[in-house]
Amino acid sequence: MSELEEVLGRLQVQNQQLQTVMIQKQTLSIQSKEIERALEEINKAADEIYKSVGPILVKSSKEDVKKELEDDKEEMELKLRTLENQEKRLKEKIKESQEKFQELLPKGQGG
Repeated sequence: MSELEEVLGRLQVQNQQLQTVMIQKQTLSIQSKEIERALEEINKAADEIYKSVGPILVKSSKEDVKKELEDDKEEMELKLRTLENQEKRLKEKIKESQEKFQELLPKGQGG
């Protein structure tokens, strides 16, 4: 396998990894927004609320559910920061691979 083919293969893998990271990031962002909305509703609610546990609703205290949601939100924010760092590193690697690919292209085929 030529070096050009290796670089092209690496670029394809890196692009797939970037796409996966971006999808995970989008999913976490949506979940984080849902938690924010739930926290807003909890603040409006009376002391007695219900939370979903599988297919049933369970009576819970406002404080317990609020604490649980805040913990979940904090965890998601940490995961989001990790994914953002992965995305940044992948974009840098992709740029390097693209530059290497351009260098390896035969003269006349490069952009």
